[in-house]
Amino acid sequence: MIASPDRTPLPRGFFDRPVLDVAPDLLGRVLVRSTPDGPIALRLTEVEAYDGPNDPGSHAYRGRTPRNAVMFGPPGHVYVYFTYGMWHCMNLVCGPEGRASGVLLRAGEVTEGVEWARKRRISARHDKELAKGPARLAMALDVDRALDGTDACAAGDTPLRILTGTPAPSDQVRNGPRTGVAGDGGIHPWRYWIADDATVSPYRAHAPRRRRS
Repeated sequence: MIASPDRTPLPRGFFDRPVLDVAPDLLGRVLVRSTPDGPIALRLTEVEAYDGPNDPGSHAYRGRTPRNAVMFGPPGHVYVYFTYGMWHCMNLVCGPEGRASGVLLRAGEVTEGVEWARKRRISARHDKELAKGPARLAMALDVDRALDGTDACAAGDTPLRILTGTPAPSDQVRNGPRTGVAGDGGIHPWRYWIADDATVSPYRAHAPRRRRS
């Protein structure tokens, strides 16, 4: 018999560590989003680490801006950004305040509130596709810039929180290059995923966007 996931919230100290330690340790953890419809729970199956000033792929590589300010704040907070004029993506801030590292939540399995996630992801053909990719994950959980700065470690009623869940066994964790990261940042093997999990998104190397002639 499989034991039920641990519903204990992760403490802030979990995130107050180097991002390359936090990222693989997030696999199997449970993200809970409170919505007006009801709670949606997601078991994390794929993430990517971004190491702030040491990482050309990070939004914080060139310093603090109004857009990335949350990354420079305390660990355990949510950083949400808007990309390509269409999609939101969600990150969890790691390391000491001012370090500006974070973990992009790339994919997961919706384990509770599937019906509420389907309302937002009507194009998904199967439940395994509800949060298969960072933009799909944010859409399924109704995450947008209004949640930027949310404390995922706060006690009591909070729109987003992280539970202990069932950490992925180390022999099931894989890593490789991050998806779609250009230049020097593309060589880092800082994408982590659970092996053979159907909700993990496909890897795609960076492809420069073509300008219309």
